[in-house]
Amino acid sequence: MGEPSVSTTGDGTQPRVPSAGDDHARRQRAEQRVAALKGFYVHLLVFVLVVAGLFVINLITGEPWWVLWVLAGWGIGVLAHGVAVSGAAHRTASSWEERKLKQFMDEDRGGPPSR
Repeated sequence: MGEPSVSTTGDGTQPRVPSAGDDHARRQRAEQRVAALKGFYVHLLVFVLVVAGLFVINLITGEPWWVLWVLAGWGIGVLAHGVAVSGAAHRTASSWEERKLKQFMDEDRGGPPSR
């Protein structure tokens, strides 16, 4: 029917046919991402339930709104967890690493530093 799908290596010059090992590795990475996302959802659910309960306690006691400190502190943690799971931090770090590698390689070659 059709030709097998062919992908290229990082430099785009060496075509290769995906192997069964590639599928296995992709499956493992996908399972890790699903587990990380599931962990984030559990964290978010616990955060919402606990903060809601503390809010009710704070409302009943009529004290100053101490629950806002819990909301802010733990909320930062949940936000950081979400950023980590989304991969945004990894993409930013990878981009920075690539720029720095290119800069240092250019400097070693004797050329002007790239930005």
